[in-house]
Amino acid sequence: MSLHTVVSRDGTEIAYDRSGSGPAIIMMAAGPTDRWALAGIAELLAKDFTVFNYDRRGRGDSGDTPPYAPEREYEDLQALITAAGGNAGVYGSSGGGILALKAALWGADIARLAVWEAPFILEGTRPPVRADYRQNLEQLLAEGRRGDMLDSFMIDAVGMPAEFVTPMHDMPMWPGMERIAHTLVYDSIITGDFSMPEGLSELTVPTLVLEGGTMPWMTQGAKVLAETLPDAALRVLTGQTHDVQPAAIAPVLAEYFA
Repeated sequence: MSLHTVVSRDGTEIAYDRSGSGPAIIMMAAGPTDRWALAGIAELLAKDFTVFNYDRRGRGDSGDTPPYAPEREYEDLQALITAAGGNAGVYGSSGGGILALKAALWGADIARLAVWEAPFILEGTRPPVRADYRQNLEQLLAEGRRGDMLDSFMIDAVGMPAEFVTPMHDMPMWPGMERIAHTLVYDSIITGDFSMPEGLSELTVPTLVLEGGTMPWMTQGAKVLAETLPDAALRVLTGQTHDVQPAAIAPVLAEYFA
């Protein structure tokens, strides 16, 4: 595995780990994480593929050129696809799945797409995310309250009970998540109200929709997503939580991208 950078259209350097050999797969994480969140899956896939596991802009070793717009992230992905030779599969985890789908709608040259539990919220399946979610994040960021931004993400977006979130403050990963908490604003711009974007019924990129069956609202979202996309298959990794285990998902991705 080696660290590389690619220059996006606006001049921002995007950092990525490249490992393995074979057909190219680009890995897209989400939330307050960087490329290390998908490192375990990348390591297993590198046995048969060339894996590009990258830090999205504002995260890890990648740059961050203002002003932010989702289109800049689509351009980042396209730059990585170009670095991969112009032909690559893409794996998007959680909100990274939403980003990947929107990048495909934008026109990124994605050969095949796999998404793990893209958090689309269907009406009636769970309480909606607070209407001022993005504005609240922006206010907390302006006040330097990055820890409170993480709380808002976990409680308002993910839907975790507050009593489960508070103990997380003492976990070793918390300071690292605080450092990139500003990217939660970026994600909120991409996800909007967490509804499915228009145009998915015309998206012809072959797509594997994956979910674990442990959260009913995500199960419903995955089902409707697979039904909406014209060239999609749905697969359930029974019993897997949103924090899917690399050993459970990597063989499925390897089979799909082969």
